[in-house]
Formats: sequence, C-alpha cells, structure tokens
Amino acid sequence: MPIHALLWDLGGVIARTEDPAPRAALAARLGCNLADLNTAIFGPVGHNPLQLGEVDLAGYHAHIAAALGCPLEAVPEILAEFYGGDVLDYALVEELRRLKRSYRQTLVSNHLPGLRERLEHEWQIDDAFHHLLISHEIGLMKPDPAFYRLALETTGCTAEESVFIDDHEPNVAAARALGLHGIVFTSPEQALAELQALLAQATH
Repeated sequence: MPIHALLWDLGGVIARTEDPAPRAALAARLGCNLADLNTAIFGPVGHNPLQLGEVDLAGYHAHIAAALGCPLEAVPEILAEFYGGDVLDYALVEELRRLKRSYRQTLVSNHLPGLRERLEHEWQIDDAFHHLLISHEIGLMKPDPAFYRLALETTGCTAEESVFIDDHEPNVAAARALGLHGIVFTSPEQALAELQALLAQATH
C-alpha cells in the first residue's frame, strides 16, 4: 500500500542535544543533579501536567522557579542555558520541506508550553509541516494510542499509509502496534535511508 503521511517527532530528531556540557554546567551552578534539573524542565515521567497542557506558560515558569528554588525572573535565562547545547537540524528541515510536496507531513511532539511560538516565529520551520500536533495543546502524550489515532484522523490517512519517526523506541513500538510503519531515529542519514527504502517498497 502506498505511503501518504509522514509523522515526525521533534526532540531528539529535528532538534537534538549535541553538547550535554551546558546542562551539566547549569546543574552545577544551581547546586542540583542533572536528573533533578531535567525533571524541573521537562516535568515528571508518567502523568506530566506540563506536557499535557494542564499548566500554561506562566505556570510552567512558576513550576521551574519553585522546583529549582530560583527567582521567577531567572527562568528565561535558565531555559536558554539549558538548551544551549541543542541544535536545530536545518538540513533535515530542508529535506522535510521537500518531502512535504509529496506527503502529508505532521509534527507529533510531546512538548512544553511555548513550542508553537518557537516553531513559527523563532525557528520559522512550521512551513515544513501540514499540521502541528503538540502534547500540551491536545492533552495527549505519546505513547498513548489516542495520540496516534488523532494524528491519523488529522492527516486523513490510515495507519498502513503512514510512517512514524521518533528517537524513543517505546513511542515507535506503540505506533507499530496500531499498524503504522515505524522508524527509530538514530541519525538523519539512517532515518532518511530507512524512510526512502520504505517509500520505494510501498510503491511496488
């Protein structure tokens, strides 16, 4: 069956932490360990009110300030430091723009308040996608099957017509369980090679 829809994760795929040193330095400066810093920024594992949209941007900043014991006005600088080693892969984005001409392309991201503004205004990469599905806006997180069902409903494609690309294997496994094709991202070269092979196979 031909492929018509491509579903792309953001963190660890399009935007990746290439240098962990800034996060380690920030944790040391704040006097906490890296695990606690990650929890303060990303929220708890499991039911995550930050990524499920139960907290707005102001509430998110207040959460960080409380978790790290820092002034509220220091939070923007802390976030800038935390993401200082992250790189947005513009070469991959250009490939996604090319793929968008032939496939219904959707960003499917577990993420925090403020992401849409970054995609549209800071990074200006929202044009690489037909749709943006962000967990804090829709109240669902991968690997919840409802997230994938909503993605399929949004694209108007069946699971068999769709490919899901994510760096987190459990998320890919959940997609495959629903019948989607899945690619576990380890590098742009690997993921794009697997995708092209899958697209070629699906046309025969």
